[in-house]
Amino acid sequence: MPFDDEPVFRRSKFGTNRYEYNPDNPVGMALIVLSLLVAGVVLLLMHEHAGPFARPADRETYTPAPAVPSAPPADSWQP
Repeated sequence: MPFDDEPVFRRSKFGTNRYEYNPDNPVGMALIVLSLLVAGVVLLLMHEHAGPFARPADRETYTPAPAVPSAPPADSWQP
């Protein structure tokens, strides 16, 4: 295969020990495009308040959390 000599990940050129996608490899380029596409869809869902980012009033199965009873006053305690 022609891309066997190019790795999917390569070391960053900024002197760190991090790795980055290699756009010279077709798999690396596909990962770059896929990650940009996923990030764009997530941002669109957040902007439109859709999917997992829907407001509670927009959800049909929303049930509020039960109220937590407050603690009794300290002077009403009897040993």
